[in-house]
Amino acid sequence: MEDILLYMAPMEGVTGYIYRRAYHRCFYPLDRYFTPFIAPKQAGAAVPENRTISISARERRDILPDHNRGMKVVPQILTNRWEDFLQTCGILKEAGYREVNLNLGCPSGTVTAKKKGAGFLGEPVLLEDFLLRVSCGLEKMGMELSVKTRLGVEEPEEFKRLLRIYNQVPLKELIVHPRVLKDYYGNKPRLEWFEVALSDSRAPVCYNGDIFSKEDMEALMERFFPGRACGSSGRVMLGRGLIRNPGLAGELAGQKPAAVEDFRRFHNLLWQDYLEVMGEERNALFKMKEIWSYMQELFNADGRLMKKLKKSRNGPEYLEAVGQIFETGLKI
Repeated sequence: MEDILLYMAPMEGVTGYIYRRAYHRCFYPLDRYFTPFIAPKQAGAAVPENRTISISARERRDILPDHNRGMKVVPQILTNRWEDFLQTCGILKEAGYREVNLNLGCPSGTVTAKKKGAGFLGEPVLLEDFLLRVSCGLEKMGMELSVKTRLGVEEPEEFKRLLRIYNQVPLKELIVHPRVLKDYYGNKPRLEWFEVALSDSRAPVCYNGDIFSKEDMEALMERFFPGRACGSSGRVMLGRGLIRNPGLAGELAGQKPAAVEDFRRFHNLLWQDYLEVMGEERNALFKMKEIWSYMQELFNADGRLMKKLKKSRNGPEYLEAVGQIFETGLKI
């Protein structure tokens, strides 16, 4: 499967530049890394013609070129206002970016209640106007647009209309998570609708959703790309499966499974960088425990050890638990 393009999905609170940088140093280098969404906020007057936007200091740090050396990074934007989107693109262009991604997939209730993320899919008329205006603006700026989308809000049949909208604009790529908003991350991906995207999209299509193992990837390839090189169609975005097992991409690319020492090095880079950037051990602990909530099933550690890690109150307690977990070895 060496000809597949593999991407890192944007995961809010997880795949920031510290995580991306440590991953890129320790595991299989991905073809593209998508940032957690940038949510532009009003910074100027409320009058529409005088409205200006800003992005947070954290978001600015995440896109700094020095923090993303050697990686092909695509910033993702979350908004339903075309003016705010284009202003954000101006900030990103100044930082050296020439491609941006629109988030139409986030299912979080706090996001969708504002008709953003996957909630924007329920407003097809407004979405069409948004994309037409944004595409025109980006063309003048010399930038490209990709979209990460779900199938709709309630029913997958909504995707027919959405795809007609997407086909009106020159997307660089359409990334499809074949679930609807109400599925959240439950139910199974509706693969028959990914097939519709493959056959009817004018833009190249990337698959996203529930790839947790080499077997999952093989089943996907066999169904959609049987007996042929994947070429430009072989695009897969890895999300929760990659965070659970950072060695997954290497396995999908035909490499041998990652070793304990790879995970130990990865962990140590994360821990040291979070300590340095956050300045407080307590905050670094919080971030590491969140990552372990995904990775815990990789190791032979029993529930007692994982509980010890979760209850650790300081660095020495935490590192002692982590060392014992690494000593149990990998399940994979």
